Amino acid sequence: MIDMTLEVELVPHEQRKAKPADILQVPFGTVFTDHMLSMEYSDGKWHPARIHPYKKLELDPSALVLHYGQGIFEGMKAYRRFDKCFLFRPEKNFERFNASATRMVMANIDEQQALENLKHLLKIEKDWIPQARGTSLYIRPTMIATESKLGVRPSLEYLYYVILSPVGPYFKSFEPVKIMVADKYVRAAKGGVGSAKTMGNYAASLMAAKKAKELGYSQVLWLDAHDNRYIEEVGTMNLFIRFDDELATAPLQGTILPGITRDSVIHMTKDWGYTVNERKIPIDEVLEGIQSGKVLEIFGAGTAAVIAPVGNLWYKGDDYSVADGGIGQLTQKLFDTLTGMQCGQVEDKYDWVSVI
Repeated sequence: MIDMTLEVELVPHEQRKAKPADILQVPFGTVFTDHMLSMEYSDGKWHPARIHPYKKLELDPSALVLHYGQGIFEGMKAYRRFDKCFLFRPEKNFERFNASATRMVMANIDEQQALENLKHLLKIEKDWIPQARGTSLYIRPTMIATESKLGVRPSLEYLYYVILSPVGPYFKSFEPVKIMVADKYVRAAKGGVGSAKTMGNYAASLMAAKKAKELGYSQVLWLDAHDNRYIEEVGTMNLFIRFDDELATAPLQGTILPGITRDSVIHMTKDWGYTVNERKIPIDEVLEGIQSGKVLEIFGAGTAAVIAPVGNLWYKGDDYSVADGGIGQLTQKLFDTLTGMQCGQVEDKYDWVSVI
C-alpha cells in the first residue's frame, strides 16, 4: 500500500540558484534545479513522497547498491512553449521503470502517483524549463538499494528520487554523428539485463566508448553477444536502418532497451506508409547496403537525442560513409515532427503529449 501524501519544503526565493543565461552553452546534465523529489521504501511499503531542496545523498558504506549494483533509472524530458509545459508519453517511462525494477528484484512504484508527483515538482520548477527549440528540462527518476548489508540478495530498503536538469540538445547540432561498431566488447546477452535500464549496463559500456572516442567516433553500436554479427543498439539510442524498400530496427528480445522514441518512430513511419520491420539485421548487410547504395539513411532514436542522423560507421578498421554523410529525408522529417510535437507546435494525433 502506497501513502499518497506529498510533503513539500521549498527553498526560500532569495536562496534559489541563478538560472543559466544561455542554456545552449551549458554542457548536458551539469546544472540542476533548486528542488528534487524523494521517497523511501522500508518495512514492506513506500513512505510519503517529499519535494525538498536539492541536496547530497547520505548512504551507509555498506549500502547494497554500492556493492551489488541494484539500481535503475529513467530518462524523460519536459518541454515549454510560452506558458504551457509538456511531457511526452510519460506513462511509458514509468511503465518501463517498473519493468526495470521487476527485473532487478526491486520494489515497484505506483506509476500514476509517480506521474502526479512529478507534475507537482515540475509546476514548482516551471521557470527552469527553457523555451528555445531543442531545449528541455531533463528528468532523471532513479531508484537505489539503500539497505546496509553485505550479502548478495535483494535489498529490503530503497530510495526513489527525481532530479531535474535544464539542457540544450544532446548533440551540439543536428548533424550526422560518427559511430564505432563494437567488434570486441558486447553489451548484453539473452537472459541478462539488457532490457532493463540498470546502472551496470552503462558502466559496462565505458571501455568501448573510450575506444570509440580515441578513434574520433562519438557513439558505440553494439552487436549481439552470441554471434557478434547482428546489430542491437547504440549506447544512448536505438538504431534504424532505411533500406530501399523498408525501415528496419533490431527486435526486442531482452537484450536491448525498449525505447519510447523507438516505439514512437515505428508508429509514425507505419502511418506514413513505410514498411517497418523489427528483425535481425546482420552488420554485413548494413555495410554492403552502404556500399551499394541500398542503405538510404541510418538514424538513432532516443529520449536524449530524439533523432540523430548517422553519417559514418567504423567497423574493423574501415570507415563507411552513409549516403555521402548527409541527413536523410526521413531522418529530418522525424526530427522535425517529434520535436515539434513535444513542444506543442505540431499536431499530436496520437495523444502522446500531456500538458502540465
